[in-house]
Amino acid sequence: MPAEVYDLAMSSSSTTHSLPPVALRQDASLIGLIGLAHMVSHFSQLLLAPLFPWLKDALNASYAELGFLMTIFFVTSCAVQTASGFVVDRLGPRPVLFAGLAMLGVAAFGFAASTGYWMMAFFAIVAGIGNGVFHPVDYTLINRKVSPQRLGHAYSVHGITGSLGWALAPAMMVPIAMAYSWRAALASAGVLAFAVLAVLWFNRERLSLPAAPKPATGALQAGEHSMAFLRIPAVWMCFGFFFFYAMSLSVVQAFAPEAARHLHNVPMALVAVCLTIYMVCSAGGMVLGGFLAVDPERCERVVGVGFGLAAGIALLLALAHVPAAAVPVLFGAMGFSAGIAGPSRDLLVKRSTPENSTGRVYGVVYSGLDIGQAVSPLIFGVLMDHGQFRGVLIGLAVVQAVLIASAFNVRRVRRTALTPA
Repeated sequence: MPAEVYDLAMSSSSTTHSLPPVALRQDASLIGLIGLAHMVSHFSQLLLAPLFPWLKDALNASYAELGFLMTIFFVTSCAVQTASGFVVDRLGPRPVLFAGLAMLGVAAFGFAASTGYWMMAFFAIVAGIGNGVFHPVDYTLINRKVSPQRLGHAYSVHGITGSLGWALAPAMMVPIAMAYSWRAALASAGVLAFAVLAVLWFNRERLSLPAAPKPATGALQAGEHSMAFLRIPAVWMCFGFFFFYAMSLSVVQAFAPEAARHLHNVPMALVAVCLTIYMVCSAGGMVLGGFLAVDPERCERVVGVGFGLAAGIALLLALAHVPAAAVPVLFGAMGFSAGIAGPSRDLLVKRSTPENSTGRVYGVVYSGLDIGQAVSPLIFGVLMDHGQFRGVLIGLAVVQAVLIASAFNVRRVRRTALTPA
């Protein structure tokens, strides 16, 4: 089958609306399986960050050097994510998903067995390859198989499971590292990845995506190239939005709790809790955000309000005298505010996606996540090494404020459509 015909067959939004109604049970099981895989993806992104206190001594590395391991991971994930979007459009999402999960499991066991910094760096590349497939896979399945009336809730669950994966990482890794060792913690992460892969394998029929019927010859636009979607300005505005979103998220995951500890004399036991509380509350915010995303016309306003509140809380942590016991509460409030914006954030991309490029668009747009998370540790890790803890939190607030303008820029340029056939 010619590539252009296949691309048109793999349409996103219009194809989704042409499907017959799907039973709630079928939608729920599919969304649950996708969410389970997404949880492992996000969990694997935080395999190393919670273990920095152990790895710093074991590898004799600075915060900037440890942050560079995350940069390697996300640069690799970015390159793979962009390419995997094309593979998903051609081969379907299921085999790509299984390969990604297997590589995350292999990488976790590799981290556990590493004997030096550069061995860790090699397995950061392996983990980045595995992580790079999830967004093109997940959103292709959601946009093509979930009923239109449940898309907002599907995005909500997808975001919630991702946040729970981030929350699970420190909650699981730190206690195991304290009780046994950092190697045992990383090996347990490998067991989790392969356990989820087994669950998906036994439910693989629910993840199948049959090819759509071949369109009539007259329906194909002559001369349309597989890269034509890159001419759409909204695609690049979405890319920029996710770049800044990832920078803010990376600061919260890797440095903000430690910066708050130094500013407000927070006990180590509470520092470990800050990130978990942030992610759990973010998941709670996404539940509310799923209902708000039912009306696509207000998605930019929801994003603006959510990140406006989050930026205000970050400034409060940076500039005010906050009791140590209140710091985890403020992290929870910041997570809830950012979580409200999550489903509307995903809807921004869907409304900017051409009808024949689901995997490719999500691959390019969500590569902004990986680039942002690759750049952020290089900037904020240096601030941490120089003791600029207040600057870390002020920088977090600035990046969150930029997200508000980015969301409305997406609205301004959306949607420059490809010339219709």
